[in-house]
Formats: sequence, C-alpha cells, structure tokens
Amino acid sequence: MKHILILFIVLTSCKSSLKNESENNSFKEIHNESILIDTHNDILMKALDKGVMFDQDLTGKTHSDLDRWKKGGLDVQIFSVFSDGGVKNPYSIANSQMDILDELVLRNSNKIIKVANVKEILKAVKEKKIAAMFGVEGGHMIEDDLLKLEALYKRGARYLSLTHNTAPSWATSAEDETTNPNLLQKGLTDFGIQVVKKMNELGMMIDISHSGDQTFWDVIKITNKPIIASHSSVYTLVANRRNLKDDQIKAIAKNGGVIMVNFHPGFIDDSFDGKERDFLEKYAIEGDSLIKSGMDQWNTIDYLYKKYATESEIMRPPLSKLIDHIEYIVKLVGVDYVGIGSDFDGINLTPLQLDDVTNYPIITKVLVEKGYSIEDLAKILGSNFLRVLEANELKK
Repeated sequence: MKHILILFIVLTSCKSSLKNESENNSFKEIHNESILIDTHNDILMKALDKGVMFDQDLTGKTHSDLDRWKKGGLDVQIFSVFSDGGVKNPYSIANSQMDILDELVLRNSNKIIKVANVKEILKAVKEKKIAAMFGVEGGHMIEDDLLKLEALYKRGARYLSLTHNTAPSWATSAEDETTNPNLLQKGLTDFGIQVVKKMNELGMMIDISHSGDQTFWDVIKITNKPIIASHSSVYTLVANRRNLKDDQIKAIAKNGGVIMVNFHPGFIDDSFDGKERDFLEKYAIEGDSLIKSGMDQWNTIDYLYKKYATESEIMRPPLSKLIDHIEYIVKLVGVDYVGIGSDFDGINLTPLQLDDVTNYPIITKVLVEKGYSIEDLAKILGSNFLRVLEANELKK
C-alpha cells in the first residue's frame, strides 16, 4: 500500500500528469515529468581534493555540475561522502565534504536545497529545485562511534555504506572476503550489529554496496527496514565482486529494498577489465612514474585515460550493457526493485552516450523504445527509491 501511495504522489502531485501509455509521449516529456533520482555521485570528493566549485561550469573537468544536473532532468542527488579507508580522521573529512554542499546550497538557494525526507523531496520538486541528501560511503567514516553515526544522520546523511573496499573493523567488504585468505572473521561483529540496529532506529538506510557476502547476509537477517544497494550491478552478467548475485537480488526484493545500477564499465561489461589491464600495461612505465611522483592510483588512471583519449574511448562499453543490468533485475524480481546509482565523478570512464549528467534522458529513451510503461519508468527513475526512503523514515 505504501508503494502505491508513493507512486500515486509521484505521478499526480509533483509534475504535470501524462497519459498512461509511454508510446503516446516523447521520451523527453516522460523523462522531464518523472522524478529522477541518482543515489551515488562523488563530486564532493573532487570538490575537496581539487578545489572545484560545482556551481560553476565544469564541462570537460567533471561529470557533474549544478546547471548540467538541471539539463539532464535530475531532481534528487544523493551526494557521496567518501574518503579512502586508510586516511586519518575520516569523520573530519566527512564533515568537510558536507560543509562544501552546505555552502553551495547557501549560494544557490534558488536552484538546490537540502532535504531530510520524502515530503521535503516532493516539495523541492514542485519548486523545481534539486533536492540534495548525503550518503556516507564507508563505515570507517564513523570511527567506531555510534554518536558520530548519529551526528552524520543529523547533518543529512540518509544512508551509510557499511564498507568500502577497505572495511571498518566491524564489517567485511567484498574485497576483504574475496582477496584476504587470512580473515579471522567474516560479516558483522557485535559492534557491526549495533550499527545496523542504530541505523534502523534512526531511519537511516543501510547500503550494502561494497559489502562482502557474509556482511550482506548478516544485514538481511538483522534489519527491520528495507535496504539499498546504492551503486551495484549484476554478478551473473559480470562476475565482479562488487556486483550482486541472484540470491542477493532476490533477498533485497523480498526485503522490499532497491538496487541502484552502477555505470562503472568494469561492473557492466565483462570484457572491460581485460581491456583496461592491457591499456595500463602498455603505459605502465608512465603510470609508475606518476605514482612515484605522488599521484594516487585513481588520478593516475584518470590522467592516462584523458591523455590517450582515442584508446580509452574504444574501451567504453555500449549503453546497451547498462540497460542489460536494469532489465536483468526487472526480469528476475520485478520492476519495483531497480533504480539509478551512476557513480558519476567516482569512475574514470562511463558507458558510451553517457558522457556526463546531461545524458540521463538517453536511458529513458532506450527504456521507452523497449516498451516500458510510464508507471514502470517512474519506478525505475525514482519512485522505487522514494518508497524505500519512506519505509525507513521514523513515523511521528
């Protein structure tokens, strides 16, 4: 019943109504009249590390900026709050990134607004403003302190990814569980169980992207709220440890959660890793030199891709690969359990036709051509996530 109510609100209250059959409307009209939500964008990391201000035109520098989000028809952005697992004072870094968004909102209050719940999202959409929330990527950022978890929630964090690749002390990541044969324990510790229960109490969504299999199943057993995968794709199509296996997808659907499909080429195209490996081997001497000079691995790869753009362009997967992951989830468990978690500005390369955030409408175009109804498109583009967010919210 809650899902039906959310969908009804989305279709009737926020934007002008459309006819019930998508073929009677252009894809642009359908896209613009739907609520588009992207649950994972890493622009705050770039803003802090490189000093970019994303209320300026960053075309060619980033995947995202404020005006380009509007051009792409984006209504709600969940801003990833992230630092590598090995850094000192990750909680302080989290707050510094949150400060960046808060300051940007103050400068651009006519374009973007921070929101705390579904009601405020719908109000922002009516006012034609981008609704902004935080998602904290990595449990290490709470520094083993439930009070810091609560503080991040109060600042606007509406999900916590329990792990990143480097996991906290209380949960194991997909990387841990698949590459570390010396793990003494897998899954959630007693403190990890406390974190999950505290998140349920707060109304903070549990994000299992990056989580190891045992952590995932521990969460499914413990949580009393629907969970999300904020930026993950399908393991059956691409056997990457970051992707979700069929039994996990089914478990998320049974839990009432939602899987937000990631655009990372290595997660959607099973040929990409080999292509990338060959590319990096070709330029290994140059890459090693950059790393020795102080550049980190992510920025080194980004530099090489941009320098040798003709070669990297060939490596980009077709858009159809991304659509395959959306459709796989739909066919496996239904259209109610899939959405968009792009990972823009956290990935070096994107699928073809998805150069930046202005290209979101192309996804809608392809799904319209495949015969998806307006109701189903509304679910994929945003209302599935709104349903899960609403189900996690505390009732007063």
